[in-house]
Amino acid sequence: MDMNIVAAVFMENIELRPAPGPSTRIDLTGVHFSMAAPSPVPVTVEPHLVVLVRCPPDGKGDGALEAVYKRDGEQVARNVQPLVVEPGKFAYRLVRAELEFEEYGTVEVEVRIDHGPITTVPYTLLPPA
Repeated sequence: MDMNIVAAVFMENIELRPAPGPSTRIDLTGVHFSMAAPSPVPVTVEPHLVVLVRCPPDGKGDGALEAVYKRDGEQVARNVQPLVVEPGKFAYRLVRAELEFEEYGTVEVEVRIDHGPITTVPYTLLPPA
């Protein structure tokens, strides 16, 4: 059995803290799927995507995490990084991309591990508040 994506969200901050067990807590703050542009378009933003991954006890524990950013079906950015997760454990990876917006709208990120199932996460840029 291969690794799988448990969750993928855009966020402002991530903190890890120990808990009894031993166990770890992952605190995500500012989870969002849209934002007001910092200035009128054209503008470039760099949203932070966190991907939580699980490797089952009988998993191989290594692979590649791929994130493809698309607007209207066209690729606008791509990030590929190695992924190593101890079997039976969880891990996270941060994915960042520079996204240029000529107009307000939505970019969808297709995230997957080793050409496996795709998890799609939308990110919408809104007019400045």
